[in-house]
Amino acid sequence: MKKILINLLVIIGISVLLGFLFLKMYLPMYTNHGESVSVPDLSGYTFDEGLEILDRANLQYEVSLDSGFNTDLKTFAILKQIPEANAQVKTGKTIYITLNAKNPPMLKMPNLVNTHLKNVQDILANMGLERGDIVYVPDIAPNIVLEQKYRGVNVREGFEIPKGARIDLVVGDGNGNQILAVPNLKGMDEVDAEFMILGSSLRVGNKHYLQRDSVATGQVLRQSPSASQQVKTGELIDLWIAKDNF
Repeated sequence: MKKILINLLVIIGISVLLGFLFLKMYLPMYTNHGESVSVPDLSGYTFDEGLEILDRANLQYEVSLDSGFNTDLKTFAILKQIPEANAQVKTGKTIYITLNAKNPPMLKMPNLVNTHLKNVQDILANMGLERGDIVYVPDIAPNIVLEQKYRGVNVREGFEIPKGARIDLVVGDGNGNQILAVPNLKGMDEVDAEFMILGSSLRVGNKHYLQRDSVATGQVLRQSPSASQQVKTGELIDLWIAKDNF
């Protein structure tokens, strides 16, 4: 019995020693226990800069298939990372990064016409668009959008524009209740006719170009409303203008 007890004690002692060595030495070495690093903040850095930072921190990386777009950042700048900055991870952990796309996604232009100016900012911001210049023109409705423009051209609802685009607005000033006579624009040069329209507190409407051999290029052939017709300030005046056959 004495020998059996001694053998059992030896076996138990060896088991305890092996367990201690496994928990305190082998397992920490295998799992890198206690060797953690703080995840650096990569947001805003270029892709190459981000890789250098991760390499110095002994971390791996993988680029997410998803992408975003931010007009304030360079192409392929880092937009997002997982895990987030300052998270504690083990050495060699993979950090998933999302990059800024090269080309902005295309959006469908919302309809801002007849919308009050105070609501336009929220509509544009929610869609990822920017409010550009505001031009006030005579109109009976104060601070109501009359036209929406992208790069100087009127854009209709549903027209595709890039995310981050600046949308200029033509807005009523609330003083458009005056009645005046439409000037006679027939025979005038296109540029002079536009100055006449604007100088009369009216607005240039659609311009239609017609091929004519008998009159000079750029000459106004017709207008609508017609000359001397009574209209309110801010009314749109459409023009028909001659152009070359070539």
